[in-house]
Amino acid sequence: MRISVRLNLPREVDSVPAVRRLLRCALSAFQVDRQDGDDLELALTEACANVVKHATGADGIEVSLDVAEDRCAIDVADNGAGFDASAVDDPEPNSERGRGLFLIRALSDNVRMQSTPRRGSLIHFEKTFALAGGTASR
Repeated sequence: MRISVRLNLPREVDSVPAVRRLLRCALSAFQVDRQDGDDLELALTEACANVVKHATGADGIEVSLDVAEDRCAIDVADNGAGFDASAVDDPEPNSERGRGLFLIRALSDNVRMQSTPRRGSLIHFEKTFALAGGTASR
């Protein structure tokens, strides 16, 4: 079984908890370990919050969720001004900003970012789940 969903949401703060709830429901259908689920929810929240805060000129957020028993893949895209993905560094230790991409990298696997000026940005990340006896671990 697999759950695949593509959402086109307005670029506003209220879109973030809505997509987070949908992810939580999909993960619970596969009885994904709570820590893995929490990690993915936080990573998704950070990715969507980055679009809301920084995607100048974007009119929406496109989120693709692909959840299976052993893995989850997420794409968060926008049609904004873009950014220089190669210039993204880890945050300074005392900085109160700039931790979103750092957290996404720390909490998930296979993180890829691409951005094209005036065409938007995409962040892709995945998480593989440990299987116990043929079902996702609890």
